[in-house]
Amino acid sequence: MTIASSDAAQRPPELTGQTVVVIGGSGGIGLETARRARAEGAAVIMTGRDPDRLERAAADVGALDSAAFDATDPDALARFFGTLPETIDHVMVTAGGPYYAPLADLDRERAHRDFDGHVWLAVAVAQHAVGRVRPGGTLLFMGGTGGRSRGPGLSLIAAGTAALPALIANLAVEVAPIRVNLIAAGFVDTPLSAELLGDDLEARRDQLRATLPIERVVGPADVAALAVHLMANTALTGATYDIDGGQQLIHRT
Repeated sequence: MTIASSDAAQRPPELTGQTVVVIGGSGGIGLETARRARAEGAAVIMTGRDPDRLERAAADVGALDSAAFDATDPDALARFFGTLPETIDHVMVTAGGPYYAPLADLDRERAHRDFDGHVWLAVAVAQHAVGRVRPGGTLLFMGGTGGRSRGPGLSLIAAGTAALPALIANLAVEVAPIRVNLIAAGFVDTPLSAELLGDDLEARRDQLRATLPIERVVGPADVAALAVHLMANTALTGATYDIDGGQQLIHRT
């Protein structure tokens, strides 16, 4: 019996002729999304804090352009949007990592930076996107599912985790017909995860392989595939999309 080729193998690239901006694109999920977008025919513009790391990432991807700056700096963000092409199609924001600390150790300045890097950055990007991102284009933000738990060290991240879906839904109404969506990831095997877990990384990988319904660890390519789908599917806006391999379905101990 002859097995026909799948439609996916025969389909045209999903983002041909489009321009994708990845803020926080020098590593991990952002870099993998930039690669995926390029493979789907898009021109990619990447940003990151570390100029050397960004330069290497941009060369690897074949980016149209790159800019090194701190996305939480309002003036730098405004200047960056001012340099973009007159019309762009999609902006993905992956900048900033989670801040975990027990109540007694919460640092006010660090907490403010975390707020700026997640909640306020989403607002600022949405403000700059109006008139720059085409109608039907996408603003795509990264959140997480870890803050849905309760326990020591989770107070601040739990508040941010609860706030982001409501913010994204409202921004989708305010900036329509630009679309706005949120990806909420569980554990993703990235350099940031390695930095946070240190010597415990391999044990965490083994635990997830043994307990997740998908029987493997979620990687950046999984999130990148979802991100590109959200860019390409013009019916999707104002929603939060979980990607955790079923992590929330298993009992925590």
